Amino acid sequence: DLLTFSSYSGTAILFSAFSFCGAWMLFLTFYKIKPHLNKVIAIATLFIPSVIFWGSGLLKDTLTISCLGIATYFIFKMVIDRKFSFLTLVLLVMSLYGLYGIKIYILLIFLPAIILWVFVFNFERIQSKVIRILIAPFVFTLALGSGYYATMNAVEDNSKYAFDTLAKTAQVTAYDIRFWTGRDAGSGYTLGELDGTLTSMIRLSPQAINVSLFRPYLWEVKNPLMLLAALESLFLFVFTVYVVIRSSGNLLQAFKNPTIIFCLVFSLVFAFAVGVSTFNFGTLMRYKIPLMPFYLLALLFLIDYSNSDRKLAALDATE
Repeated sequence: DLLTFSSYSGTAILFSAFSFCGAWMLFLTFYKIKPHLNKVIAIATLFIPSVIFWGSGLLKDTLTISCLGIATYFIFKMVIDRKFSFLTLVLLVMSLYGLYGIKIYILLIFLPAIILWVFVFNFERIQSKVIRILIAPFVFTLALGSGYYATMNAVEDNSKYAFDTLAKTAQVTAYDIRFWTGRDAGSGYTLGELDGTLTSMIRLSPQAINVSLFRPYLWEVKNPLMLLAALESLFLFVFTVYVVIRSSGNLLQAFKNPTIIFCLVFSLVFAFAVGVSTFNFGTLMRYKIPLMPFYLLALLFLIDYSNSDRKLAALDATE
């Protein structure tokens, strides 16, 4: 705002430019992994309507989704692509601090998922199957331990997101949005009773993931904005069913792919977290935008894995 002399339009342009930088870096990250999927990766990272709408204005979400893309890019560059520089480290720390300072719960979900991605990606580089089998339990335990340690360090100064108060925070947030701050919005939903315990949260996890990914349904629409959200959710549901059917023969094998694991872990855990703590469709559409690119990328990579497997099977048959 200082740079634009309190011009709303000028500040909004800077926010949008920063958001695009993060989206572009997210595109570059996955383009390096699957360059032949450049068009569909661009759709997933740059052209999702709800992400463009909610991730380009004067909102916290604009900053957080950009920081998420920047952090993903630099972690991939440093740890997986193995191109380290001091500037890269500084920008990575700044992006992670942006998530920590604005919406810490995004960081809490992102850190374990990205650490798991790094471990599995480097684990797959080991050529010997015998060595991979021998060290697999150690690598898995180390990845989980590192994720847990990083998450606990991130919340040590924030009592709201400590492990023993997390469920209570979700309950208070959900009921506040549903019955107080968003009570007149006309777009509330409920999944069941939250009693402030982890058990009640976990019990509602299927409904929470479903509401984040596939709702509002068309018959729940109450205004034009909800109609657009419902159409996007309907497309995501149909596309998910298509991918599952098409990949049914080798779905389990596809989950060995580290990038698919990362995208699914982050997007599904995030869907659970925002779905169980929001209880309002309007707010949910804004809160869930960080998961959208990753979930769509997971589906696209599943299709690509299935297509590659079919081509290999056809090649073996011809030989």
